[in-house]
Amino acid sequence: MGKDNYIHNVRAGAAGQPLFVVLHGTGGDENQFFDFGSRLLPQATVVSPLGDVSEHGAARFFRRKAEGVYDLDDLERATKNMADFVEAHRDHYKAGKVIGLGFSNGANILANVLIEFPDLFDAAVLMHPLIPFQPVVKPSAKTLRILITAGERDPISPVQLTQALAEHFTGTGADVSLVWHPGGHEIRSGEVDAVREFVAPYA
Repeated sequence: MGKDNYIHNVRAGAAGQPLFVVLHGTGGDENQFFDFGSRLLPQATVVSPLGDVSEHGAARFFRRKAEGVYDLDDLERATKNMADFVEAHRDHYKAGKVIGLGFSNGANILANVLIEFPDLFDAAVLMHPLIPFQPVVKPSAKTLRILITAGERDPISPVQLTQALAEHFTGTGADVSLVWHPGGHEIRSGEVDAVREFVAPYA
């Protein structure tokens, strides 16, 4: 297991370069952000897993009972599985910094890995995340950089829960930036610009 916990795309970078983990949203696949990640960090090892849960044929990283109602037992399983996957790739490719990017369901599993394993990632982009519970604060030995992007009219990721997640990470000592657009759950060009600027120091 570990490195092969998921079907995945990978493009190897040189030892010491970042590991860039990119995570699709519900119904996406391992191709959704793979080329995007490769363009953002051309020297990095880029790995993009396919979610191992099917919801009516749509790939996800963990189960839910309804919109916004998570199966917390499966979230715990999936979080450990993802952390193991990331750690195995980091070690196999002798990577330096570990960077994550996730959209929607991919942002949710990434956010929970950051919550439960706060020393695994060095930086993360959470695009339209939803954590519908109060996370437990865990001590971290490093200062995590986080960019959260969100829509002011997002029906899936409400503004107040997005703000609460940002406040949670700020409370752990993370360096958090929050970028809004006036729309809903879709990715807009301003978000892409913010992501590009955020990851530029690791290129």
